[in-house]
Amino acid sequence: MSSLHEARLALGKRLRELRRHAELSGRQLAESLAWPPSKVSKLENGRQAPTDDDIKAWIRATDSHDEMEGLLASLHMLTVQHIEWQRQLRGGLRSHQTELAALDAKTRLFRALECTFIPGLLQTAEYARARFSQSVKVLKVGTDVDEAVQARIRRQEILYRTDKRFHFVLTEAALRYRLCPPEVMLGQLDRLIALSALPNVKFGIIGFETPYAVAPTHGFWLLDDERVMVEIFSAELNLAQPQEIELYRAIFESMATAASYGRQAREIIKRIIEDLSAEMGSGSE
Repeated sequence: MSSLHEARLALGKRLRELRRHAELSGRQLAESLAWPPSKVSKLENGRQAPTDDDIKAWIRATDSHDEMEGLLASLHMLTVQHIEWQRQLRGGLRSHQTELAALDAKTRLFRALECTFIPGLLQTAEYARARFSQSVKVLKVGTDVDEAVQARIRRQEILYRTDKRFHFVLTEAALRYRLCPPEVMLGQLDRLIALSALPNVKFGIIGFETPYAVAPTHGFWLLDDERVMVEIFSAELNLAQPQEIELYRAIFESMATAASYGRQAREIIKRIIEDLSAEMGSGSE
C-alpha cells in the first residue's frame, strides 16, 4: 500500500466520522452538496483526494467547523507527508540540500532532537561525507556526495544569523555511535563544543545516566510551530496537523528539560573525546 494511499485513507476515515457524527448517510450528504453519491464513497475510502472546496463543503454540511484547520492541514500535507527518499533524491543529494535551505530561510525557530547522529546543521564536512556516503549505499541514489557536502556546509551559514534561533538536544548515544572513522568523530566533537558557544544556539545533551520521562524513540525537527520532520529509512515524514505539532512540542520540551547545557554539556563531550582518544591510542599499540 502506497504512503499516499495510507494518508488518503486516514483523511477519509476522519471525514466518515464527521458524517456519522452529524447523523447523515452518504446519500444524504451527497444530496445536500449536489454531489453524486459515489463521490462521498470515494473520498471516505481513499480512492479520491478531496480539494480544499470539498473539505470546506463537508465541514459546512456536517456542522463541524472546529475541524476545519486540522482537516485542511492534513489535505495540504497529503502529497508530502510521506515522501519516498528514492523519489525525493531523484535529482541528487545536492538538490535535496537546496530544498532544505529554502525551508531554512522561512524558519525562525529550529528545535531538533537527535538520538542517533549529529544534526546536519552541526556536521563537519568529513562527518557529512560519511552520512551522505551511507545514503548512496543504502538507498542507491545519487553519487554527488561532494556537491551535497558543499551544499550542507553552505546551509550552516544560517547558524550565524541573529534573527534565527536554534535549540538542539542530542542523546549521548548520538555522540558515541561509530558512524564514521574515529578521527572524523573527534573533529566532529570539537566542532560541537565550538558551536555550543554561539549566542543563538542552545545545545543540550542527555547523558546515559539521565532518567527519561519519554523514551527517545526517534529524532525529529520541529520548525517553528508549523511542521515536524522525521527521517526514517525509506522516507521523510512531514507532519502538520495541530495535534501532531502539539504532541512533538511536548515531547521536545520533556527531552530538553532532561538535557544538560553549558559547561555540563561540554564536560560530557570532553569525556567522550577522552574515551575515544584512549581507544585510538590503545589500538595503535
